[in-house]
Amino acid sequence: MPVLRSFSAFVLMALVLLTRPALCAERTEVKLAGRTMGTTYHITVVAEGRTDPAVLQSEVDTLLEGVNASMSTYRPDSEISRFNGLSEADAPFAVSDGFLEVMQAAREIFQLSGGAWDGTVLPLVDLWGFGRAGEQKTLPSPGEIERVRERVGFNRISVNAGGFLSKKRADVTVDLASIAKGYGVDQVARMLENKALRDFLVEIGGEIYASGHREDGKPWRVGINRPDPDAAATAVYKVVALKNEAMATSGDYRNFNEIGGRLYSHIIDPRTGYPVDNGVVSASVFAPTCTLADGLATAMMVMGPEKGIGLLDLIQGVEGLIVVRHADGRLENFVSKGAGALKD
Repeated sequence: MPVLRSFSAFVLMALVLLTRPALCAERTEVKLAGRTMGTTYHITVVAEGRTDPAVLQSEVDTLLEGVNASMSTYRPDSEISRFNGLSEADAPFAVSDGFLEVMQAAREIFQLSGGAWDGTVLPLVDLWGFGRAGEQKTLPSPGEIERVRERVGFNRISVNAGGFLSKKRADVTVDLASIAKGYGVDQVARMLENKALRDFLVEIGGEIYASGHREDGKPWRVGINRPDPDAAATAVYKVVALKNEAMATSGDYRNFNEIGGRLYSHIIDPRTGYPVDNGVVSASVFAPTCTLADGLATAMMVMGPEKGIGLLDLIQGVEGLIVVRHADGRLENFVSKGAGALKD
């Protein structure tokens, strides 16, 4: 028996010695950066043990290239461009699992927002001079707006869970730019989680997902840009702590079109066909996924503070901040029930 106890003690000590390096593994911070979807991305990963930045960078770039190849309307061979080019109504169009996933999310955001977010709104954006055709010097007529609106409405697209899309009108087109960056963030976060990485911050074009903690063990802290046309890109209006949560911000304080001496917002209400005029200059949404946060932030710009916050209060796990500029220049914050700390 004494021999057995001695052997057991030896095994226990050996296990302690073998596991100690894993328990005390050094936490190192890896930073990645690059370009995608016409903007930049920045990723910070806190890893225990050795992580090869070059390998991780290559994997991120490959993943994001796949997202861009699927959803870029600037690529004639992308899935979205080929779908937009369909000239026949009700013709089934087979899509990849990723494109189906983002289209299902798009349909959900369209329905949640009552059409305030709409992935088919681009023809109206073009009509008002905010698209690829450039600025317009004259106001579109009510007749023109109504004719274009006939081509707008995500309900004119069928999303089949079996992996097929179809159009109810052949001239309906989709542009997912307002949620594509958020979807890209989610895809990178998913990839990092599959690698058993739990502490990271992913940002693409200002859309963010934060997981776990910083290298010092504290929550990730991110800033919301000050909603002022003269503010620097680094000017912070609010700082928020994020953990296992996404944040997306939409703004309406830098992009305007002047027609007849009046400024018109680049945020178009798909339900009316006209630019919004509700005083909202910034909307930030916090949600479980960045795709959802991205789309809802745009919807909040359209819906305005009362209806926008009212919607967020109904969605479990989603909070938000809407900033309104009054005629005297004063900024007022409207916050959802669970985000009271952002009120002041």
